Amino acid sequence: LMGAAASVSAQETVADRLGEALNYYNDLEYDMGIAVGDSMLMRTDLSAQDSVAIYEVLSILTYAKGQKYQQQSFDFLERISQIGPCLTPMPQEIWPQELRDRWYRLIKDKNALTCPKAGEGITTIAIMKFDNFSTGKYQEELGLLSKGLADFFAYDFGKVSDLTVIERDKIDFILKEIALQQSGAVNQATAVKVGQILGAKYMVFGSITQIDGDNTRMVVRVVDVETSEIVASVDKEGKPKYSEMEKALVKELAEALDLKLNKTELSAIDESGTSSNDAMTYYSRGLQFMDEYDYREAYENFKKAYELDPSFAEAKRKMEIYRPLAS
Repeated sequence: LMGAAASVSAQETVADRLGEALNYYNDLEYDMGIAVGDSMLMRTDLSAQDSVAIYEVLSILTYAKGQKYQQQSFDFLERISQIGPCLTPMPQEIWPQELRDRWYRLIKDKNALTCPKAGEGITTIAIMKFDNFSTGKYQEELGLLSKGLADFFAYDFGKVSDLTVIERDKIDFILKEIALQQSGAVNQATAVKVGQILGAKYMVFGSITQIDGDNTRMVVRVVDVETSEIVASVDKEGKPKYSEMEKALVKELAEALDLKLNKTELSAIDESGTSSNDAMTYYSRGLQFMDEYDYREAYENFKKAYELDPSFAEAKRKMEIYRPLAS
């Protein structure tokens, strides 16, 4: 028991010290945070998970110092992949987008894009970027919203305990890899191939169609990756209140897939997102700039989304992630 207590104490100390290093990151004191991480690597009681966590924080801190430190930051990711890419869930949300993309490249080369499932009864699902079939000015105005809606669906499905949701950017990474091998637009067959590579059971496809200021339609269908058959399809029509539509369709799809949502899951879905279409649009723009590694613009758009709706938790979280990199 004393040994177990000592182990717990050591784990808490590692977590506390890494928290201190990340506080330096938030304060833009990158070298101070790196010094904390380097000192921890000198310890002799580190578990493999401890080492992974330390290298993870060192990679983030080093990356933040600028382009000439980029390779050193990538080297820390290489060390993590050598220890074991599946020891802990990675990448975590705090990772800047370029580090995330680099990680996917590393683990693809090691045939480790998927890890063993966490438990029985867990269904893996992948959500594609929504199509925008709107007409007139809405085709352009809602262009980026299609990316944001996929993100909202992923976030809400992530609240369901019986589901594992594949990261949006991991899907994008595989799509880009496939695009290097073939020409033409991404179709359902290509997307299903992505699902097969990533071990998904289901692929989710959606679309929005707005024809005027008062009428829009959102359609979502679920495809079985193994058979390529549509196993569920739901839609909503009405005023362009996209957050309300998205949440209603998440619940309908869960029912169609025989997923029993408890009160906690339902509450978490209801409380997420934003009812402001403008905030949703700024958030979607932030995602686009994030994917382009334009962290200043990503931060500014997430910040605008949060200012429009201070209850928009996802915008606040991403704003805080990219604030240290905005400069």
